[in-house]
Amino acid sequence: MVEQTYKETAKTVCYNVVNKVLPMDQLPDSLNEAYEGMFEELIADKAQAFDQAWNKLPASAQKLMTQAEFHGFYIANAWMQLSRVAQEIADSNDTEAEMNDKEYDGVFGRLAEQSLKECLRKLKKARTDRVMLNSFKKVMAE
Repeated sequence: MVEQTYKETAKTVCYNVVNKVLPMDQLPDSLNEAYEGMFEELIADKAQAFDQAWNKLPASAQKLMTQAEFHGFYIANAWMQLSRVAQEIADSNDTEAEMNDKEYDGVFGRLAEQSLKECLRKLKKARTDRVMLNSFKKVMAE
């Protein structure tokens, strides 16, 4: 079970990051519900992919932000990637049969995994790249 303060910190960072791209207060209810479901799934981290990845980070990377802040950043990144894929699917005008033929099964898991790898890479780079670190802090702030 995730502590409430950890969850609140992660959610605040997540909303701050996403709000820079998508105005959260203007999203349709169905999209908000999907987002909330994804947040709950990724914050629970039942497979412990996030915890394991965080624990493998060098201490110098972990010192750049709290685990809860990084968790929120990762969830926001995953959600934005999923939103892009959903838009591509919507724009493709494929029939339902054509969509069923494509490899959309497991897309959420693959996107979450890719997002985590990308965020870890960025955080490691931010140790020596002050511009990137400042960019992180700016996008995470309200």
